[in-house]
Amino acid sequence: MKSASDGFSAEDHPLYEVKANLFKGLSHPVRVRVLEVLAASDEVPVTELLRDTGLEASHLSQHLAVLRRHNLVTGQRRGSQVYYRLAYPQVADLLAAARSLLVDVLETTRAHLTTVSR
Repeated sequence: MKSASDGFSAEDHPLYEVKANLFKGLSHPVRVRVLEVLAASDEVPVTELLRDTGLEASHLSQHLAVLRRHNLVTGQRRGSQVYYRLAYPQVADLLAAARSLLVDVLETTRAHLTTVSR
């Protein structure tokens, strides 16, 4: 599973390094937003992703390239439009788990701040 762009191979690295590499693909708010939009639909045309992210086409293209390189999304050209979808349904599960974790962390932090400020 070597990537020509980064030379990263799952066979050559411990699982924790492979996981860290996956999270690098998720390490930008725009990429997370793109994945959230894709998680809400079977597939989404680039024009809709442009509208939902507010990015210029060249910037969105760069983010989609990162997501493709990390095997998080796939794209298919039909006519003059490219449609994207999540490469694996587990990506949506990962986003939902992250959201749940963040809600719990924020609630715990809020409760702690309320206790400390009394």
